Amino acid sequence: MALVIAGERSGVGKTTVTLTLLASLRRRDRLVQSFKVGPDYIDPMFHQHVTGRPCRNLDPVLTSEDYVQQCFVRHSQLSEYALVEGVMGLFDGISSLVISPTLREGVRVASRREAPMSFANDQGQRTNDKGQISDFASTAHIARLLDLPVVLVIDCSRLSGSVAAIAHGYRSFDPRIKIAGVVLNRVGSDRHLSLLKDSLEPLQLPILGVLRRQDNITIPDRHLGLVPTAELPELNALINRLADLGDTCFDWQHLLPLLKSKPLPHPPHPPHPPSSTVKIAVARDRAFNFYYQDNLDLLQQLGAELVFWSPLEDAAIPKDVQGMYFGGGFPEVFAQQLAENTNVRDAVKTAILQGMPTIAECGGLMYLSEQIIDFEGKSWSMAGVLPTSAVMGGRLTLGYRRAVALQNNLLVKANTTVYGHEFHRSHLTLTPTQPLFETSRYDCDENMGCEGWGLPANVHASYVHLHWGESREIPQQFLQECRKLASIET
Repeated sequence: MALVIAGERSGVGKTTVTLTLLASLRRRDRLVQSFKVGPDYIDPMFHQHVTGRPCRNLDPVLTSEDYVQQCFVRHSQLSEYALVEGVMGLFDGISSLVISPTLREGVRVASRREAPMSFANDQGQRTNDKGQISDFASTAHIARLLDLPVVLVIDCSRLSGSVAAIAHGYRSFDPRIKIAGVVLNRVGSDRHLSLLKDSLEPLQLPILGVLRRQDNITIPDRHLGLVPTAELPELNALINRLADLGDTCFDWQHLLPLLKSKPLPHPPHPPHPPSSTVKIAVARDRAFNFYYQDNLDLLQQLGAELVFWSPLEDAAIPKDVQGMYFGGGFPEVFAQQLAENTNVRDAVKTAILQGMPTIAECGGLMYLSEQIIDFEGKSWSMAGVLPTSAVMGGRLTLGYRRAVALQNNLLVKANTTVYGHEFHRSHLTLTPTQPLFETSRYDCDENMGCEGWGLPANVHASYVHLHWGESREIPQQFLQECRKLASIET
């Protein structure tokens, strides 16, 4: 058993409630594994900071329904307690790929790689008039896949008696969702709490937590969500305040049994990596920190030694590496410091022009461009590998993507379809003449244009974030190219 923390909508305090639970459990010296529904990078950073264990993303679009189940079982079994933080409102998802007539009749499909998508694990789901699952990849979808109870977080700051209508609606909307209880957030006073309890009493729905309005517990945010943990020097003090709050605001007698996982008596041994190890320089600092832990794990399982380094702080790229990996992050926030580190910028460009295989996702792509032009219009020189500049703006590009490779490239073969996610407020001044992908929205055929840079041929630079959990061939191909470089060097 484990527990899903869901909200009745975005902004109700799911992350605060989740971190409060995690902080209180860790104060009790409990081993807890956390998960995050969806493609988000930043919330998992906070989870990991509290638990000391990497948070795992559960996203059936970027991976598959089967992978979500396997990932949850594999990692939850290694801990005493397991907790899943949802995304947006409980039923907020996307429309799935169009279901074929045979799938509508419930015929099982072995893998989404053999058909648009398998829904055998989620029978009876509501579909729209196009035969699409309407809440695919939502918190509710994940709760159904994993057969987990849900705690609903309700923002009570602007309501009293109406709380019962909200709770009743969410409990009755989908009878397959087991609402274990509610957490009342942003409660103003004892009188306010009394009104809320009186309203909920006829439902006989347990109140598992009450959080009063907190002026001293605020996590700062900016243009892409919360400010990452590496930029918050007062974070430990904040976590301690959350732990203090968690010790008193939750009904632990009812919560602990729900959170309890079933650890394996003998945890499985990790697979032995191949003997032909290559070293990959992974940029990880305040500017570059958007990585799925599963991707890093896969690289190690396939024989890579990961060498973490900082394009912000280090004087050179790591020695004796055969590949580079630049994840997303906030290079625009640290553009001046990146620009001033000319030795590293020049070394990165030289290494790439000499053939070093390099992955650059989103913020990494921006770093490989000629310039970043920040929100104030100031220009900062970057590595200069790609003949374009990244310009920050107010328009948010957001959503899942279905991307078809237009040519053989560093990571995938031509005509291969991959599923990814975009989330950025920058655009490029020039588009590539030979783009990596033709992209469309995940849930329909709306064309989103061509994107991605594959020249030089040893570079994969794209705004599309990829999770490799169901696509081991991606890191395999990357490491194959890195080993070629290693063989040349020896």
